Amino acid sequence: MVTAVAKEYLLAVKTPQAHKPLDPKTRENLLTAMRGEAFAYVKYLLFAEHARKTGNKKLADLFERIADVERFEHFAEEAHLLGLIGGDAENLEDAIKGESYEIETMYLEFAHEAKLVGDTAAAARFQEIRNDEIGHRAAFAAELSKFPA
Repeated sequence: MVTAVAKEYLLAVKTPQAHKPLDPKTRENLLTAMRGEAFAYVKYLLFAEHARKTGNKKLADLFERIADVERFEHFAEEAHLLGLIGGDAENLEDAIKGESYEIETMYLEFAHEAKLVGDTAAAARFQEIRNDEIGHRAAFAAELSKFPA
């Protein structure tokens, strides 16, 4: 849910830095902040799920309210400043690039490293997630193929 303040902000800023590119340090800081906000959002949802399972509805509601602020205000505003969202084809290309990195580098290395040190459950989970990412990339690629070249 986007709060009134966030809506007002997003309406006031037409296009992110349309006339002036972001300083590289500002861009790096925005990306760091967005990673933190995204992590907090998902973590708080997991905390809310746990609180709800243990019968603490008020705590669950608190975690969910704050998670919404992290995602629908903080992350969204930072993403807007960064110019994260492009056209549909650009967004698909970006998604494919991200999934490819996870498949070809990140999860492959994580699984290998975990296996080497005997963390077999983590290694198996990394490989399972890597397999999911292969399907995600294929789905994005199938959609991208529907766009004119």
